[in-house]
Amino acid sequence: MTTNAEGNTAPTTQRKKPRLALAIATAFGVGYIPKAPGTFGSLVGVVVAILTHPVSLLVIVGALFLPGLGIDMPMFNGHSAPVLLLVPSLIAFLVLCFVGVWSSSRAAEYAGIRDPQYVVIDEVSGMHLTLVLALMPVGLPTYLIPSDEASVFALYSAFSLLNWKYLVLGFILFRVFDIWKPWPIRNLEKLPGGWGIMADDWMAGIYAAILLRVALHFGLLTFHIGLV
Repeated sequence: MTTNAEGNTAPTTQRKKPRLALAIATAFGVGYIPKAPGTFGSLVGVVVAILTHPVSLLVIVGALFLPGLGIDMPMFNGHSAPVLLLVPSLIAFLVLCFVGVWSSSRAAEYAGIRDPQYVVIDEVSGMHLTLVLALMPVGLPTYLIPSDEASVFALYSAFSLLNWKYLVLGFILFRVFDIWKPWPIRNLEKLPGGWGIMADDWMAGIYAAILLRVALHFGLLTFHIGLV
């Protein structure tokens, strides 16, 4: 009697590829770059930080498409203007957090690896946090009164994000902490699913932002913006 090998073989179920999750987790393909995908993911984070600040975006658009366009800074005066200037950046960070945790979890589950190398949404999020957090006003309530401080802050924050010294130092600091992983970064990697993939880069971003803020405080990244 012959045995039916095909009948005794259990059918294998092919897992459906989470295309949307992989697209987000890899920063739309950046994570598939063969060498140093985390470095390129961090560069995406730099771009996101610049483009989500309304004034720096306005400066770029004006320089590219409307040369000679001046920025009417009085329009930034008023109640809570400095806070509102960072709202798009903060919203972008929160979006990166939520979609990052979801997409990295799906990507890791699909790959069967705790933290696939091609997942770089964590570097995008951490780098973005570094550059935005370092610019946050410390004395936030003092910025809620109408004054020229709003105009100064608008220029200061926007041109910081367009200052190559600020971007390079922020990039280097974030990559150092992301690779070095001092306490408690390695502990955060042990969190379940996408939380472990994302949280360690958030902590690296916080460390980098602190040192970047110190550099700004001591004038190590000074630049001339015409008004201050």
